Amino acid sequence: MHLRIHTKEKPYSCEICSEAFSQNQSLTRHLLTHTKEKPYTCYVCKKAFSTRLSLKTHLRIHTKEKPYSCDICRNQSLTRHLLTHTKEKPYTCYVCKKAFSTRLSLKTHLRIHTKEKPYSCDICSKAFSQGTHLKIHLRTHTKEKPYSCEICSEVFSQNQSLTRHLLTHTKEKPYTCDICSKAFSRGLVMKEHLRTHTKEKPYTCEICNKAFTYRRSMLKHLRTHTKEKPYACDICNKTFSGHYNLKRHLRTHTKERPYACEICNKAWSQRSDMLKHLRTHTKEKPYACEICNKAFSQRSDMLKHLRTHTKERPYACEVCNKAFSQRSGMLKHLRTHTKEKPYACEICNKAFSQRSDMLKHLRTHTKERPYACEVCNKAFSQRSSMLKHLRTHTKERPYACKICSKDFSDVSNLKVHYRTHTKEKPHTCEVCNKAFSLSQNLRRHLRTHTK
Repeated sequence: MHLRIHTKEKPYSCEICSEAFSQNQSLTRHLLTHTKEKPYTCYVCKKAFSTRLSLKTHLRIHTKEKPYSCDICRNQSLTRHLLTHTKEKPYTCYVCKKAFSTRLSLKTHLRIHTKEKPYSCDICSKAFSQGTHLKIHLRTHTKEKPYSCEICSEVFSQNQSLTRHLLTHTKEKPYTCDICSKAFSRGLVMKEHLRTHTKEKPYTCEICNKAFTYRRSMLKHLRTHTKEKPYACDICNKTFSGHYNLKRHLRTHTKERPYACEICNKAWSQRSDMLKHLRTHTKEKPYACEICNKAFSQRSDMLKHLRTHTKERPYACEVCNKAFSQRSGMLKHLRTHTKEKPYACEICNKAFSQRSDMLKHLRTHTKERPYACEVCNKAFSQRSSMLKHLRTHTKERPYACKICSKDFSDVSNLKVHYRTHTKEKPHTCEVCNKAFSLSQNLRRHLRTHTK
């Protein structure tokens, strides 16, 4: 039996998957991974195991027995632990040559290459390559959250989620980018950030071959093909394609605003909104157009701007096929068909088809005027009004008629002017059907009927 270590002979072969073994008992143990049989049961907690050795090891959880001690630091789990001192990695993957300190770590790694997923969820049949991943997944069904923050009592289903959350209290950022010195609270986020420098896109959609910088972005994109929405809200049953989208949506019910600006303490329900706001203080514009070098504070604004060069209109209305350069524009247009008004004022319940219109309306209640003219400090409730006013100082007239080249400071005035060429009269009297090009002319005319 020992000689086979040298000869590499493996005479015992699994009839199910053809994996070969040098010892018969190794084959017997392996077969249990197919049959799922667990003949060895713990007499204390009744947990079942496929091998006697696994049961024996498990029993030490109850007996507190730690028979193996490290001569260097007195730690237990001796054989595996000693490798943390020696840094030895004796187990090498035959596919990619990556080395591991334990046989189990190598076995788990090999499933990346073989695509083997031996652990299956009894509830939804989703399969996993590691037992720990299945255990974590099961909590999406049981809603179990065993990890609690000692500072704010927020609970989590995964230990790493708790670890990440704790950094929001400590503000610790131990990982630094070697290129731009930006600091991060998590090594994985720093690693992902590096790709913004290297332009590496290692994740490819298997349907359309589009490449992505982040795996989560690729998975999210994949659902645009599959139409899968696996995440459901417990309160209103609305479904989402991404877990983060669900988490964000839940705050519309809880009114939670966990992200606060470190300069003015204004709080947001979404981290992305807080970061966007932060740039109003820092004046940072990290996103530059690759064609004209115009810089933007938000990536979404840069991508929207880029389409003014490419003329791309990737968003089409599913009712009339009208195409739009922005998804928001398509969704706004779609509501002209559906008559949907999903945004309601929290004070008077008036409903709007667009969130921006609801927020503008809300300021008629709050009297808030967040947009100030940088020349005379006059404040406005709407940004568009402030920009229109600013042109009274700058004398800028950016809107020109394509027919006669007359220019205007406001787009609405240009639209009215066009009617002098088109002879269009969109405002009609309900009494006598007389038509007018301007709404104020119609209002004047209506008084002739009321006299």
